[in-house]
Amino acid sequence: MVAGVDEAGRGAWAGPVVAAAVVLPVLDKTYGINDSKQLTPDAREKLFKKIHALTKNVGVGIASVGEVNRLGVAQASFVAMQRAVDSLSIHPEHILVDGYKVNFIQAPSSGVIDGDAKSLSIAAASIIAKVTRDKLMTEAHKKYPRFGFAIHKGYGTSLHRERIERHGTCSLHRKNFAPIRQVLARSKVQIGIND
Repeated sequence: MVAGVDEAGRGAWAGPVVAAAVVLPVLDKTYGINDSKQLTPDAREKLFKKIHALTKNVGVGIASVGEVNRLGVAQASFVAMQRAVDSLSIHPEHILVDGYKVNFIQAPSSGVIDGDAKSLSIAAASIIAKVTRDKLMTEAHKKYPRFGFAIHKGYGTSLHRERIERHGTCSLHRKNFAPIRQVLARSKVQIGIND
């Protein structure tokens, strides 16, 4: 029983880190499962549903913005991954993680460089994490439409930079991130003005 684990949102300026863990059955074909970054949003959404149809062994873990600010993004990513594995309906015997080895409590693990391109279970986890996080950020857009979260999903785009320069930050921003501090310093807006 091997679980693939990946996260989404590690490099974002706003929003949570979302991790997913997936244990796939032996598949007779790939069903198009691939690194989420190589897929269109529509393809990701279809595969999100397909993965849930293929297996009930899907777990999601979230580290909040508060945890990212308090722990740092690396530790918060680890927390999200632990939560994702904890939420699986089975106990994996081994865990494959995209990129780097993580010492899980639940089972031994291996880091796989470019794992989302090499392992179907990691690729499936990347899709689940990305789609889940995108949905959270689209929901956040309803509360904070001025920041454009539905468009850039909290990443450091030119649009996001411009909105921070104009409006300051909100409770979803990772205020300890150097890029956020730099934008705020240049724009002279106040941190937390929209909290």
